[in-house]
Amino acid sequence: MQRLRRLLSRRSARRAEQRFVVEGATVLAAAVDAGAEVETVFVAGADPVPGAVTAAVQAAAAGGARVYRLAPGVLERVADTVSPQPVLAVVRTPHPGLEVLDDATFVVVCVAVRDPGNAGTVIRSADAAGADAVVCCGTSVDPFNPKTVRSSAGSVLHVPVVADADVDEVLAALDARHISTWAAVAHGGRPYTEIDWRRPSAVLLGNEAVGLPAAVAASARGAVTIPLAGRAESLNVSMAASVLCFEVLRQRSNLHAVELCP
Repeated sequence: MQRLRRLLSRRSARRAEQRFVVEGATVLAAAVDAGAEVETVFVAGADPVPGAVTAAVQAAAAGGARVYRLAPGVLERVADTVSPQPVLAVVRTPHPGLEVLDDATFVVVCVAVRDPGNAGTVIRSADAAGADAVVCCGTSVDPFNPKTVRSSAGSVLHVPVVADADVDEVLAALDARHISTWAAVAHGGRPYTEIDWRRPSAVLLGNEAVGLPAAVAASARGAVTIPLAGRAESLNVSMAASVLCFEVLRQRSNLHAVELCP
């Protein structure tokens, strides 16, 4: 149980062991479906176990995971939530590198996005909109933080997520692959609907409080802004990511529709 606590609470432990923890039947099922290596599963001692949990645990066990049934109250003392899910699992951390950019046409780059919930929602939106990869660089939160994993609803296992990347190396890799970079800024950029997102593109998202570093924004092909009609100063970074990602999807879906027309 001490190991499980360390993996839940310490980024250094997750990095050293190359393992992280998933919580709940939905995310465990996503890990199995994604072909992730599920090492160990812990099931709460409550009786009866919900059917969805049983199905996810059985699928993990069929893939070679060891399954342990915990005594009542043990999982609650280990988990980092007030009302924990009835199942936790230790999963090998995927480690895609910048080679995932080789065939990419749409990438989301997080530069110093530090809130776990925001990062998870960005990953979930990128996955839902069909992004080829998410890259977390600078001082961004660990994408395999338990809160980020929960917020991603399993998407951290569906879309390649590069962690701990160097921002300069990321920008150089995108440039080498002729992927246009667009700095998301609160004001002063081109309206997001005026960008041709059908071309290979990357969206650069900055810190929740201060946005992108000036040098990073200056290195981009251009700046993109979501115009606001009301009195709100700006959008939350995860909400902005969702708007931008689905504009990319909208434009590319229209392109595909045109291509399929006789």
